[in-house]
This record gives sequence, C-alpha cells and structure tokens, in this order.
Amino acid sequence: MSRIGALTGAIAGLFLASHTWAAEVGKPAHDFKIVTLDGKKLTLADLKGRVVVLNYWATWCGPCKGELLAFDNYLRHHPGTDLKIYAVETEDALPKSFLQKMQASAAFTVATHVNGRGYGVLGGLPTSFVIDREGFLRHAKAGAFNEQSLATLVDPLLKEPAPAAREIDAAK
Repeated sequence: MSRIGALTGAIAGLFLASHTWAAEVGKPAHDFKIVTLDGKKLTLADLKGRVVVLNYWATWCGPCKGELLAFDNYLRHHPGTDLKIYAVETEDALPKSFLQKMQASAAFTVATHVNGRGYGVLGGLPTSFVIDREGFLRHAKAGAFNEQSLATLVDPLLKEPAPAAREIDAAK
C-alpha cells in the first residue's frame, strides 16, 4: 500500500470513529472499566448518579494542558458536586512519580487506562466523553474544553436529579 493510501485509510478510520461516536450521543453509554493511578477499578455502574468525564490527554499536547487546568478550576469552584473527571494518560512511558505529583495537586483523578468498547482518542487530543447521571452519553469529541464550554455542558447535567432521588420523588 502506498503512503498516500495508508494516510487516506487512517484519515477515513478517524472520521468513521468520530462519526460512530456522534451517532451514539444521547444513547446509553457503553460500559467501561477505568483504572485510576492508585489502582482503583471503577465501572460505569459504579459511577451511576454522577456526571462523568473521561478525558484523554498527553503531556506534549498544548490544548490538553489548558483543558486540564480548566477541569481543575471548575472542580475547585464547584466543590462537592457529583462531577467526576478522569484524566486518562495516553503516554505509557510517563514516570509514575510525574503522575503522582500531578494527582497530588489536581482536583480531578488521574487514570492509567480505560477498557471499554470504543473509548479512546477520537481523531486527536484531547478527546472527551461526557456521561450523564443516568448513564447516557452526552458528548464524544476531540477538542479542548475551556471553563465556559465545560460549564455550558455539565451545569445542566448536574442540575438533573440523581436517579435514586428521582425514584424517591416518583414514589411520593
């Protein structure tokens, strides 16, 4: 295969991956298992009732650095929310000491990997998936959030009642 053919195939693959996820927005999110830096394993079911952001980033990615700062600032200005942000590192060679230092100063959680159908980088970094309290996918795109765009997306999701609260209200 020629270089041009390989490049065209790679670009088409990225487009299809992005297009597939765009079609999934508004539907139940695929299950996943996330492993945090400290070895804790969580699934989508473990996080039900919370708004979840899975964010793929790299140290060499300028927009990723700005986005991680936006995540940190948002969480610090909204303490006690049901928002859980997992920053999934994409560089297997990063020293654990670097990640531990990052985790010690960050309001979000550093993750080493996510296992689940289709989760990963969608055409570029950063890539984020946002899942609402009910477990529905609300965002799946490459591109950086800033504090305003993050708030525009997650604030309404955080205002929705948690599933258990909704069930209690319905029983009254």
